[in-house]
Amino acid sequence: MAAKIRKGDKVIVLTGRDKGRTGEVIEVRPGENRALVRGVAMVKRHQRQTAQQQGGIISKESAVDLSNLAIADPKDGKPTRVGFKFIGEGADRKKVRVAKRSGAEIDG
Repeated sequence: MAAKIRKGDKVIVLTGRDKGRTGEVIEVRPGENRALVRGVAMVKRHQRQTAQQQGGIISKESAVDLSNLAIADPKDGKPTRVGFKFIGEGADRKKVRVAKRSGAEIDG
């Protein structure tokens, strides 16, 4: 099945302690049904010092369940569901994602 949320999408958190926050998807983990969103679900981690990185307590993103995320509508930025439609004919035919709320194409 085609992915409704992909890397680089602008998403809105629907539930949890970060409800209402928006961010860009950094990574999608389809096997776990989760995604990392920049600046959302931040957690503190203790990190040992290495030759490349300094040690200490660092903040990093935690994975968010895909069911708790919604794509931001390209027209007004509000949460929307995602549908699919085909554009073009014959060899130029392409499947694109569409915002159910406004009908606008989601770039991708």
